Amino acid sequence: MKSILYFFACFAIISTSSAFVQTSSGKKHRGVKGNALQMTVLTYNGKKKNFKAGSPLKSAASALGVKPKYSCRKGDCGSCTLSVGGQRIKACIGKVPPEPKLKSLQEKGLEVR
Repeated sequence: MKSILYFFACFAIISTSSAFVQTSSGKKHRGVKGNALQMTVLTYNGKKKNFKAGSPLKSAASALGVKPKYSCRKGDCGSCTLSVGGQRIKACIGKVPPEPKLKSLQEKGLEVR
């Protein structure tokens, strides 16, 4: 009799404990838009390229064909300053900005000057 009660008590505990466990349907999968890498489109003289947001701006600028003038290479002098989507960013220490929220800017890309 004790073993039957013990069995039912264990069964009740196990069956109710699964109510608090997250199932695989509730998990976010890789490749879903929320977990995808955020890419920013940069344009220069009609040339468009995708760059990962937060990557070094100097490598993105060189990939586009922009050659900023460098003097100090640590951001003190400001001679390497570029205009990216209207914001002035020092290329030697700056990062690629995140993707803009406006759909038109997402398609056209941020212009580098």
